[in-house]
Amino acid sequence: MASRRIRDALATGEPILSFEFFPAKTDAGERTLWRAIRELESLQPDFVSVTYGAGGSGRERTLSVTERIATETTLLPLGHLTAVDHSIADLRRIIGAFGGAGVMNVLALRGDPPGDPQGAWVQHPEGLQHASELVELLRASGDFCVGVAAAPGGHPRSPDLETDARHLVNKFRAGADYAITQMFFRAEDYLELRDRVVALGCDAPIIPEIMPVTSLPQIERFAELAGTELPVDLVERLHAVADDPAAVRAVGLDAAVALSERMLAEGAPGLHLITLNRSETVREIWDRLDLSAVKTAA
Repeated sequence: MASRRIRDALATGEPILSFEFFPAKTDAGERTLWRAIRELESLQPDFVSVTYGAGGSGRERTLSVTERIATETTLLPLGHLTAVDHSIADLRRIIGAFGGAGVMNVLALRGDPPGDPQGAWVQHPEGLQHASELVELLRASGDFCVGVAAAPGGHPRSPDLETDARHLVNKFRAGADYAITQMFFRAEDYLELRDRVVALGCDAPIIPEIMPVTSLPQIERFAELAGTELPVDLVERLHAVADDPAAVRAVGLDAAVALSERMLAEGAPGLHLITLNRSETVREIWDRLDLSAVKTAA
């Protein structure tokens, strides 16, 4: 399974469906993570991704989980790799470890600064400055299928949306096969980004990442860290039921389903669902969208 490439699934023209996990920091968290992986494995997603920690932290845990998915499950893993705080020698070692485990799908990210994700970005003295350089390094290191990040609504470090779109196109021209967005909550942000990229002469697939809201403080913190603006109407609906966790989850689930439906209707190449290492919410989204039927039709 690990030898497959995500670009092959994208080339079919049918929507692809995937999940995102993060490496656990404790034994209990590890058990929760693997329970979610096993419970979602039966849905047969096209791939699953394993994130890095902030500032490039947790890379050994990321490698361990990604390699274990490749060798112990039927799932196709996508490993995350960030340039931040890594020398080129470090990056080559990690790339070699991925390849050695049969993990040939990698998401190439510049990454946030360690300690303060919104702080000044400083290049490692023996490292890389741009994600496009990491794309080039991966493509020169073997037959890797390379994904990159996209930011609907604009990356917080970009001076404007046009510049942000040009940076994304540069990553595609460096050899990236596709992009996965950061989480977003307005369909128009995704659609306008796609239009800007097309206007620059690039039609590479951009997969929307969907974040189901299950906790109001959590999503407000995540949105601040990602530089993502929450829609006023969604915030109002969440605050109206803030004292009822079950109602907050229901509002968040409805919003995620509605956004997912809009993305598929608008011709997005698929959906990348954030699990937060739990299976229940994404399984509900899967069932409400009848994604098993989408995969069967594909």
